[in-house]
Formats: sequence, structure tokens, C-alpha cells
Amino acid sequence: MNTKPVKLIFFFVLMFIMSCNEPETVVTNYVHPDGSVTRKLEMKSIEGDKNKRFKISEIQVPFDMTWSIKDSFALSKKNDTIWFRTAEKLFKNVEELNLAYKSDSGANKGLSRETGFSKKFKWFNTEYRYSEKIDKNFSSGYPVKEFMNEEELRYFYSPETLKETEASGADSLKYKALGDSVKLKTDDWTAHNIISEWISEFSKLTAARKDEEITFQLLKSKEHGFVKEIEKDDKGLDSLWKNGIILKKFIGEKNAVKYRIEADSALSMVTKKLMLNFSDYSLRIAMPGRLIGTNGFIDSSHILLWPVKSDYFFTEPYEMWAESKTTNIWTWVVSGLFLAFVVTGVIVRLIKKD
Repeated sequence: MNTKPVKLIFFFVLMFIMSCNEPETVVTNYVHPDGSVTRKLEMKSIEGDKNKRFKISEIQVPFDMTWSIKDSFALSKKNDTIWFRTAEKLFKNVEELNLAYKSDSGANKGLSRETGFSKKFKWFNTEYRYSEKIDKNFSSGYPVKEFMNEEELRYFYSPETLKETEASGADSLKYKALGDSVKLKTDDWTAHNIISEWISEFSKLTAARKDEEITFQLLKSKEHGFVKEIEKDDKGLDSLWKNGIILKKFIGEKNAVKYRIEADSALSMVTKKLMLNFSDYSLRIAMPGRLIGTNGFIDSSHILLWPVKSDYFFTEPYEMWAESKTTNIWTWVVSGLFLAFVVTGVIVRLIKKD
């Protein structure tokens, strides 16, 4: 029987989902009041071969040669050549952006991504909301907030530049301890998600047999013990799975033999989801008017920033959003004129009475 190495899966507990992240890319969306979006890509590469540099298949977001493109280069402190490409394109609305995502042929073409825009007229002000959302990868995992507190969650979602600044600051020791805690909890969260996803897939494959000894509820009740059993000997996972030892401890010797094919198939399905081809990037949003709400960070240019990493949409959708408002000057003028008209009318009446 051809068994997928279980060790491969738990490699991701430490390394998570692999990505090359080349070129290094920052995506900036300049959102206009009419709903159009000017998208700017700023890419950096150390690839020496010009035929491999900035290949469309390696760009993290939709891009083609119809964009306005400008290339340049600079020398690093070590005298290495760093190549830069800046590209801009105006999208008439978010529908155009969504069509681009659906037809993407770049590094992250396997993702389901969607943008949204809304505009609400409220007489004195007009409010805007722009968002980008990536659908989750696992269907049966746990939200990361169930494993971390608020301080740890903020660290988890923070841009690398902010982490580096904090790590070199006055509270560097405290921040390092926070980082170590987040890493341990991320590993534990990932392990639980992998087992939970395997249980879900395994239950679907065995549901038709209606065996009360391996119901979904029963398997879920054993999940924590399954994770702890695996963490005891992560180096020998491959042989433990191939020999059926892990499976026997989890569902019993008889069922381990009876459902071995389904167990291996479920493992293959989880492995496929983990082998997500993803390249990290950063997303920035500049909104019209004054910012009134967001879940992003403020970068050095005072523009909203989000890091986009595969663990952020591992078990739940990852939405980056911002809200702003502009003042409708004409409504203030109209309201002022109307008020002046009413006051003038009252005064005229009073004068006539006298």
C-alpha cells in the first residue's frame, strides 16, 4: 500500500506552508470616492537572470504587461544589484478587480480572493468601506483566537517591520518572550487544526458504514489525546503511521485495520491542502477622506498596511478592511442657506407684527 508520509504533514507544524516570496511585493490600493481603485505594485528582486525576474507566474497578485510599468535598480551595501519594478493600473470598480482575481495566473492563483466597496450618503458626510478577503484553506480548523490572548494575537498579525522595531526597543526581552510564546502556541494550534481536518475527512469517508465506534463526535472527543500522542515522538511519526501504531491508539486495533485505506486517503487530502502554493506579500490601502475604522496597521508612510501570509487564512477567512468619511460641503451650504431663510422669515414676521 502506498502510504503518504505522515512526517511530511507535521513538518508544517514547525515550518508551516512553504513559499519563496520572490519577488518581494507591496500592493497599494488607492480607493477613490467613485469606487474606482488605482492599484500600485512595488516589487523588489535579487534575481540576476532577466528572463526569470518579475515573471508573471511568480507575482503574488493579478498583473500583466498592460499596466504602466517602470523598472530600475540599485546597489546594496554588499554591492549586489537589487532590481525594482513599479506598476500601476486604474480599475473602474471592484468588479474589475474581482474579475482579475478570478483569472489570475500568478503565484497565488489557487486562492479565492474578493474585494468589496460600499458608499453611504449621510447628508453632512459620505462614508466609504473597502475590503479584501481571502477564503479559508481548512474547513474544520479552529480560530487562532482560541489559542492566543489579545496581546499574542496582535503580535501574530503584526507586520515584520513592526516586530523588528519592537525587538530592538527598550522592552526587547519582553517582546522576545512574547514572540516565543506565540511560536509555541502557533505550533499547538497548527497541530490541532491538522488533526481536526483529518478527523473531518476521515469521518466523511467512513460515514456510509454507520459504525458507532468511529462517529465524528467520538473521534473529536479523542482529538486532544491524539495531538499529545503525536507530539511525544514527532521524529518517528513516519514509521508510527506506516506501522499503524498511531491509528491503533486512536481508533483501536480492529478499526485501524478495517479503515486503513480511508485513513490514508484522509491523510492525503489534508496533505494536499497543506501543500498550498502561496507567496507572501503586503497590502496597503489609502482611503478617501478621514479614516474612521480599520483592522490594519499604520506604516511609515501613514498608509494602512496588512501582511498577507498563509497562516492568516488557514482556518478562517482573512479580511482586510478600512472605513472613512468625507465632508459634503454642499450639504452644509444648503443647510446654512435653509437655516438663514427660516431665521429671516421669523424675523420678518416679528417685524410685521410690531
